[in-house]
This record gives sequence, structure tokens and C-alpha cells, in this order.
Amino acid sequence: MTDPRLAHATEFGRMYSRSLSQPPEVPSITTVIAQEAQDMTGWSGHMAATELIRDTRLSGALGSPGELRSLARHAAAAAERFRDAAAARGDRVHHYAEQVARSVLGHSADPDAARAVLAQHGETRFADRFDQWWQLYGVKPIAAEVTVWNHTVGYAGTLDLVAEIGGRTCILDFKTKGVGRDGRAKPVRDSVVMQLVAGMRAEEVLVDPVSGTWEPWPYRGDSGEMPLLLAVAVSETEVVPVQAQAAGLRAHWRKFWALRQVWEHSREVTEQGHALRTLGPPPAAAAEVA
Repeated sequence: MTDPRLAHATEFGRMYSRSLSQPPEVPSITTVIAQEAQDMTGWSGHMAATELIRDTRLSGALGSPGELRSLARHAAAAAERFRDAAAARGDRVHHYAEQVARSVLGHSADPDAARAVLAQHGETRFADRFDQWWQLYGVKPIAAEVTVWNHTVGYAGTLDLVAEIGGRTCILDFKTKGVGRDGRAKPVRDSVVMQLVAGMRAEEVLVDPVSGTWEPWPYRGDSGEMPLLLAVAVSETEVVPVQAQAAGLRAHWRKFWALRQVWEHSREVTEQGHALRTLGPPPAAAAEVA
């Protein structure tokens, strides 16, 4: 996604500051969610094996331990390369979505330039499917790339879009997805519910990053109608919006709160430095040896 101006890369993950002139204070929503360990060893191994099998240099390297080690090192990084390429593609698709929304809102935007960038990478079908979904669902943007802050729990984040759809206020998060063997968009992970509910539970919204001006966040759902929380999977073949079920929001919010505590304690442990030190023998034992 587009880098928010107040977001900073730190040794403790992505963190947010209150203004452009202040240091980072709280973790981002995605940094908090990342505290939950994800076992990707099986997928990484599969990617490495597939990369090695498909490498045209493999047959020529047989019998040469040095060349085989070189191919193995290259294959071992296949998952990392795939992840980085997917992230870059996601940034381009998110940028296009942002430009479309900003254009409708009358802000400075250039959807044509964003589409041209996608075309350079052979990704215009993402934009085509997005445009079809936008028209079909009658999306009326309220705000795009919205930076929000929660003081009580201590986190911040940037939401992709707040919009009106079918007469309801919606908080949306776009997820760029590949296509499965069935030709359908791959499903969105359930962890997106934590991301959406954390956005809804924000307390302030950024007005001016230079002065650090913030206003109360109006979409908490504390009074009146609660906004719909939507994750929108954007693929080359279709766009699939899914709604976070209201019955599970409290549980996902509690899980997010717990992961925020994990982040805090992990930072405290890291700041303490080395947790272990070498211990020599007691003086009496040392004297006996001497």
C-alpha cells in the first residue's frame, strides 16, 4: 500500500508518529497483527523445490557440487523473491485504487498514470476488474488512505478506503490476490478482520501531518449504525468483497489487544539488551582448582 507520511520503519516494526516533526510512538496495525507467528516453512520448501526443478541449469550442474550449491542457494530464496514481487504488485494495485477514489473526491490524482504503470507490468486486468466492481457496487468514496490513531491501546494505521455502498458506510481494505487453479481469486485470510476492527476502533483521524492535527474518528460504531467492515480481494479475473461478521468482531478485537501486549513486552525485552551472561565458577571452587 502507499506509504503513509507518518509511518516509519524501525527495529520494532513499522511505527507511527503524531506529526512529521515527531518521532514514532506506536506500532502500526499490521505490525501488531504480525506478532502472531505464521508457519510458512512448508510453503517456503515447496517454492524452493519448484524453483530448483524448473531451473534449466540443473542438468548441467549435475556432478558439480559447487554449481549445485549455487543453484540450491538461488532456489532457497524463491519464497522471498515471490513475496517481494507480490508486495510490489500489491502496491501498484493499491495505488490505482487510491487514485480512482481520490479522483472521484476531487483531490489531486492521476488514475491514468497509475493504470499505465500497471500496463508496464502486464497487470491492467487488475484495474479492469476493479473498475467493474466499483461501478457494479456503486462505490461512493468518503475518504482514501485514512491515517487513524488509538491512544487507549496504543496503535495507528492507514485504512485504504471509507466509502458509502448501498446506503451504508463501509471501511474497506483491498487485498491483491492471485488466481487459483479454479480461475477464482484466492481467499482473504481471516486475520484481515483484526485489521478492519482495529481501524474501526480508532479514536482519531489525521487532518494535517505537518502540524500534527487530528480530529475524533467518527466511525467507531459507539453510537448509531456500525459501519460495514469489508475486505476486497482484487484479482485479474474477479473482485470478491467479503464482510467481517459482526458476531466475531469482539473476539478478533480481543485477539488484536493481546497481540499489542505481545509487541510491547517484546520491545521491552529487546531494549534490555542481552538476557544472559556468562557465569564463572564460585571463588572457592576456583581456588581449589588452582
